[in-house]
Amino acid sequence: MSDANARQKAEDHYYSALDLVAEGNLTKAVAEYEESLSADPTFTEAMHGLARALQDLERYDQAIAVAQRIAEIDPDDVLAHTSLSVLYQKKGMIAEAEAEGAKARVLGWKQQLKKG
Repeated sequence: MSDANARQKAEDHYYSALDLVAEGNLTKAVAEYEESLSADPTFTEAMHGLARALQDLERYDQAIAVAQRIAEIDPDDVLAHTSLSVLYQKKGMIAEAEAEGAKARVLGWKQQLKKG
């Protein structure tokens, strides 16, 4: 499958997942996000959706793994670090939550300065 075809397939599954989230069907949405990522493992938008759906299902360890993967792919992704902070907090991992929150704030400031 060409890169363009793989990306299109990934986007199709991503949009299906978004529809399922809107309908409140998180379990099926998770499956669609996973299909999206099997077509394009670097599609961070789908990873963000997957992490959020897993968080809403209280599958925190899996959500953390996804958010960590986003941060590996794009270390400057503010939302990845914010998500990690929230997820760590939900697990009672306060030191880790504070560290990720600080990373998110610094990255946010850097992005503001670049725009400035």
